[in-house]
Amino acid sequence: MAWSGGLYRIHGYVRGDVVPTVELLLAHKHAEARPRCAEVIAQVLRTGGYFCIYHRIMDARGRFRRVLTTGDGMLDPAGKVTGISGLMIDLTETVRNETDQAARDAVAGVTASRSEIDQARGILMGRLLISAEEAFDLLVSCSSRTNVKVATLSAGLVDIANSRQAPAVLDSVIRKLQANALPKHGGAGRAGALGRELG
Repeated sequence: MAWSGGLYRIHGYVRGDVVPTVELLLAHKHAEARPRCAEVIAQVLRTGGYFCIYHRIMDARGRFRRVLTTGDGMLDPAGKVTGISGLMIDLTETVRNETDQAARDAVAGVTASRSEIDQARGILMGRLLISAEEAFDLLVSCSSRTNVKVATLSAGLVDIANSRQAPAVLDSVIRKLQANALPKHGGAGRAGALGRELG
């Protein structure tokens, strides 16, 4: 078995540190991936063919790496498998960068949504003279009834409130919110009373 310099590095070695063997290769596989990797290697050594496996390894320093291993069985002219030729690609940084970016995007999205939800609650509190909890319940209730996310409803309400449209347009939208809310929000309490007054 021969390893490239890159394969040694992925496993935390330099050429000459160890003698590469199938056993050493498998020893570095994450415990969850080891049986499947051993099965794939054995199958390719028996019958040849192509393989591609995404899995984790632990290098000589104890660091986990996410890798994509691909290769195929090399055959002699008689069709007998003589070895495996392949490539291992270290995807650790790529996965980490994508995960970090996804987390940053999610936090930014939640922060933006929370801000708009808070603004929408404030609008409802001021227009309907209700508590913050009642305003949020109204948004949630309307969201449940219409199958539109609270953040989307809130963004729409904030956009209308920030537009140059007449206050009557905002009142009309709030009435629609109340009408689309579950019954307890449309017929009882100050919100329901104001909804009847506006209607």
